[in-house]
Amino acid sequence: MEKDLGHYRKAYTKSELLIENTPDNPFQLFKEWFNDVDLCFPDHETNAMTLSTIGVDGYPKNRIVLLKKFTVDGFVFYTNYESTKGKAIAKNPKVSVSFFWEGAERQVIIRGIAEKVSDAESDAYFNTRPRGSQLGAMASNQSQVIVSRESLKSKVDALEKQYEGKTLTRPVYWGGYIIKPNVIEFWQGRPNRLHDRVDYVLGENYEWNKSQLAP
Repeated sequence: MEKDLGHYRKAYTKSELLIENTPDNPFQLFKEWFNDVDLCFPDHETNAMTLSTIGVDGYPKNRIVLLKKFTVDGFVFYTNYESTKGKAIAKNPKVSVSFFWEGAERQVIIRGIAEKVSDAESDAYFNTRPRGSQLGAMASNQSQVIVSRESLKSKVDALEKQYEGKTLTRPVYWGGYIIKPNVIEFWQGRPNRLHDRVDYVLGENYEWNKSQLAP
């Protein structure tokens, strides 16, 4: 089977990204872009990001996860520590995440080191989740083979009955990671594929050095 996609074309014309107009700190620019996209495209999951890890088998793997917090220290998401991604991070904490905001014709690509957040921070976030999501985290042996969808649902139902009327506690195998970046690239689509790219690289003295990249 073959399908030729060579005729697919889209002109990028919505904005520009000039290095002289960018802040010295990339987190400031990320916050501006995130807020703009969140405001202009409320139906989109602005916090959806592609997380790339190097698996224990040596192959890279990408998947969509949800950003739950960002600060000047990094970008936080939550998952099962015993999942495929959790095992990959345990072996090699070097990761990359990317955001593609199609409506704004923008990308952000982040490279850094993933570390577990504190138990207290993971507990605090877990306690904000809907009860159904809490039960799901407790029931799912993420990335493991299951007999059927029904068996998973039965496990959730059993936990729901077991903990009826009780406060749920975060499983020790579930929690957050913070990605502490060392490179952050901002990409703005431009006409004729002459896209704008501004790259921030963290220096030895923890200062950010920025440069313009060819498209």
